[in-house]
Amino acid sequence: MEIKIILGILIGTIFINNYVLSQILGLCPFLGVSKKLDSALGMGLAVTFVMTIASFMTFIFYKYILLPFDIAYLRTIAFILIIASLVQFVEMIIEKVSPVLYNSLGIFLPLITTNCAVLGVAVLNVNSGFITSEFGLVKSVVQGFGGGIGFTLALLIMAGIRERLELADIPENLKGLPVTFITAGLLALAFLGFSGLKF
Repeated sequence: MEIKIILGILIGTIFINNYVLSQILGLCPFLGVSKKLDSALGMGLAVTFVMTIASFMTFIFYKYILLPFDIAYLRTIAFILIIASLVQFVEMIIEKVSPVLYNSLGIFLPLITTNCAVLGVAVLNVNSGFITSEFGLVKSVVQGFGGGIGFTLALLIMAGIRERLELADIPENLKGLPVTFITAGLLALAFLGFSGLKF
């Protein structure tokens, strides 16, 4: 039974409640980094890592520090500090392992700190009743991982479409940002079709 719930959370966060295309969170990197597949994949993996680890860390911090000391009202500040620390760690790793990817991501890598999708996952984890659940930590981590995979999927689809659009014959008035917004809207409509899935 627990496996079915975890699978439902995973599929739900990837397809049905995709943070970018259904809940409209994390649009800045979605529109900014989705020009090339390589940088989109690198950004998606970095966000997935940060979302997963942030889900774990924020759950622990909220349940064992903020709640017992009755300072849950500090959760947004605490979550942002935890996420900022994780992003700094990821930034240092990417700079050492792949300087090319580090340079291609540019300003968008530090912006993971203020990516509302990452903060949204952390807040949704503590608001969803996982804190009182027996397997709350596992569900939180799965929701964070699924959210990251969904973010990566949306980023890769958008990057693939935008690379094809570079070669397409588009009217001059639609080139650049206008066709990107139209594409994002059509992608969101396509993902809306997953909302009928039931488990």
